[in-house]
Amino acid sequence: MAQQTAVRVRRVMTTRAGGRSSAPFDSFNLSRAVGDDPGNVDANRYRLIKELGLRGAVFLGQVHGTRVERVTEPPKRSAPDVPETDAAVTAEPGVGLVVLAADCTPVLLGDHTGRVGAAAGVVPATVEAMVELGARVADIEVLLGPAVCGLCYEVPAAMRAEVAAQLPGSGAKTRQATPSIDVRAGLFRQLAELGVTKVGIDPRCTLEERALFSHRRDRRTGRHAGVTWLDPRT
Repeated sequence: MAQQTAVRVRRVMTTRAGGRSSAPFDSFNLSRAVGDDPGNVDANRYRLIKELGLRGAVFLGQVHGTRVERVTEPPKRSAPDVPETDAAVTAEPGVGLVVLAADCTPVLLGDHTGRVGAAAGVVPATVEAMVELGARVADIEVLLGPAVCGLCYEVPAAMRAEVAAQLPGSGAKTRQATPSIDVRAGLFRQLAELGVTKVGIDPRCTLEERALFSHRRDRRTGRHAGVTWLDPRT
């Protein structure tokens, strides 16, 4: 998200609580793509927009790629998700950029990053798009949201090696000393190499924290959200 003069960048992470969805999506599921009742999802989304005081919100149809959407106006209520897009940037105040996750890492300069998207380079692509909108790299502030942690994200050794080669710093071990991936650690290092040093980390592990959705834990489940927007109310 590119910051303008006289506005503040806001960031919010949702949890499972406070919505209308029934099990196994209980209750504040924000994804239309997991089999939940569409009416419940739309009600949850409307509540999110209303309670945050947004003019509207852009939801991304994420595919673990590197496409960046440039948002120039608030979408209409119940607008379709932006297809095949993993990152968004905007200079419009009051427009929420929403990324959905249930183990992957929401990166709140405005994207969602799993191991595939992180390795492919979605974060550098987003930083580049922000700079094109007028942001300065030294001024970019980032929140790495809750995600499955390196102690829990067990993968085959070959996969760990492949991801670590593309996202240095992400190779890790579980508590049982088996191969794993720590996406947040790799992203932290990648951001530093891009010159982005103002990085906060939400340390919660989605697999361990039952207040959050986790696909690895529950398989059929909902999605929480990371939301970022420019707030003109200073």
